[in-house]
Amino acid sequence: MLRSWLLATTTATAILFAPLAAMAEGKDIVVTYKDDIVTLDPAIGYDWVNWSMIKSLYSRLMDYEPGTAKLVPSLAESFEVAPDGLTYTFKLRKGVKFSNGRELVASDVKYSIERAVDPKTQGPGAGFFGAIVGFEDLTGGKATGLAGIEAPDDGTVIFKLSRPDATFLHVLAINFASVVPKEAVEAAGGDFGKKPVGSGTFALKDWVIGQKLVFEKNPNYYVKDMPKIDGFTVEVGQEPLVALLRLQKGEVDIAGDGIPPAKFLEIKNSADGAQMIVDGEQLHTGYVTLNTKVKPFDDLKVRQAVNHAINKDRIVRILNGRATPAKEVLPPLMPGYDKDYVGYAYDVAKAKSLLAEAGLADGFQTVLYATNTDPQPRIAQAIQQDLAAIGVKAEIRALAQGNVIAAGGTEGEAPMIWSGGMAWIADFPDPSNFYGPILGCAGAVQGGWNWSWYCNEELDKRATAADSMSDPAKSEERVEAWKKIFTDAMSDAPWIPVTNERRVVAKSLRMGGADNIYIDPTRVINYDAIFVK
Repeated sequence: MLRSWLLATTTATAILFAPLAAMAEGKDIVVTYKDDIVTLDPAIGYDWVNWSMIKSLYSRLMDYEPGTAKLVPSLAESFEVAPDGLTYTFKLRKGVKFSNGRELVASDVKYSIERAVDPKTQGPGAGFFGAIVGFEDLTGGKATGLAGIEAPDDGTVIFKLSRPDATFLHVLAINFASVVPKEAVEAAGGDFGKKPVGSGTFALKDWVIGQKLVFEKNPNYYVKDMPKIDGFTVEVGQEPLVALLRLQKGEVDIAGDGIPPAKFLEIKNSADGAQMIVDGEQLHTGYVTLNTKVKPFDDLKVRQAVNHAINKDRIVRILNGRATPAKEVLPPLMPGYDKDYVGYAYDVAKAKSLLAEAGLADGFQTVLYATNTDPQPRIAQAIQQDLAAIGVKAEIRALAQGNVIAAGGTEGEAPMIWSGGMAWIADFPDPSNFYGPILGCAGAVQGGWNWSWYCNEELDKRATAADSMSDPAKSEERVEAWKKIFTDAMSDAPWIPVTNERRVVAKSLRMGGADNIYIDPTRVINYDAIFVK
C-alpha cells in the first residue's frame, strides 16, 4: 500500500511544474490566519499553521519533491546506508549559508538534532530520534549530546543507530531535523522562536506580534528556481469570513484557515468558485483526546462510553460533507488502516450501560477544550449535546489554538480536547507517525502532543519492533504489525476518532500551481512552490 501511494503522489510532479512558464516572477502574496503564530523555532513549533512556515525558513538533510511525498536529498548531496541499516553517512552540499551569512557545516546538523532531543528544550519531537545511539542517555540526563551523531569533518555527518529504523530518512526530513546555527540560538536568549535564523527558501524580515509576519526570499537558497515569489506576508487576527471577503476583492491571496462551512456553498457556486477552491484529501484524523490521568477518564469503561456517545455523521454534516466518520486512529489513505475494524458505533444505550458499570449512572461533569475558529465551536457544541444525552455535562472552553495546545501538552490539565482545526495531519506518510507523537509514551511529556497522556509500554515495544523492520522485503509484515497496534490501542480508548477531513483552501484568482502545493502532503501549504500567474 505504501509503495502504490507514494507512486501516485510522485506522478503529480509532472503536473506541478507544467504551468511554470506562465507564472510571473517577483511577486509578494498575502496569507491570513485567525490566530497568531506562537513560535518559529523548529525544535518546538508543531502546529499545522507554523509547520509550513518553519519548513520554508530552514533546511534539512532530506526533503520532499514539492506536492509529493517522494524523499530526496536536500542539504545532503548524497548519502549511504550500511547493509545492516545501522549506519547512515551523509555528504553535505558545499556553500550553503545561514541567513546570518555563515556557512552551514556538519557540526550544525549534530547540534540541531541534539537540541531537538534535549529535555531542556521542551520540544515535542524528541521521540522521533529514538533510534540514534545515546538517545536514552541524553533524554535521561546522563549525557549532553548524542553519541550516535558524528561530524568527522565539515562536510560529513554520520548517524549510528541502536536498531534499524524504517522511518529514519523521513525523520531527517521533518521540521525537528531542521538545521540551526548555535550562535544564533544562544544570542536569542530563549527567544529563538521569534528571531529565527535558517538556510531555507525564506527568511523572516519582520514580525509585529498580533498583526503580521513578513517573509522575504532568500537570494542564496541552494535549490535552483526556488522560491517562485519574492516573499509573503502572514496577516493574523483575521476572522475567516472577513478573510474570504478580502480574498474575493483581491486583497488576500490565500485564506489560510480554509472556507468556513457557512460560506462553502456560496463560494463553490460562485462564478469564480472553481478557480478559487482547492479541495483535496489529506492524511488527517480529527479526534477527541481523553486524559487517561484525570478522573473519570482513568476508567476504561468511561472512555468506551463516551466513544459510543458521539454522533459522527452529524459532525460530518456540519462540515458540509467534507469529511467521513473516523473509526480508528489512522486515516483511510494511510498504510495500516484496517478497513474491517468496526470501532465504537454510535450507541446511546450502550454508552449509558457502560457508565452505569463504571458507577456513574447519573453521569459526571467535565471540560471540553476546542479552538475558537469556526466551525470548531459548533462541532464542540454537537459533542457537548451528545454527551448530555448520556448524562455527561461538558463545559466548553473555546480558546485560541496556542492556549488549547498549552492546556493539552504543557499543563496537561484538559480532560477532553476536540482537536479540530489542528487534528493530526501526517508529518510523513508512514503509520508510525500516527503513534509516537500522539499515542506513544515519548509524546506523553510536558510540551508533547499526546494529550491523552496514554502510555502503553507493551505497545511501545511493538511499535519499536515494527519500525525496526527496515528491510523492504518485510514491508507488508511491518504494515500488518502497525495495523494491529492501532486496533489494540483503540481497545484502551484513549481517543474518540471523529472525522477524516478533506482540506479546502481558498486562493485568489492570480495564484497558480497545481492543487497539491496548496494541500501538500508534508507541508500543508508549500510556500516554496506557489506562484503568481
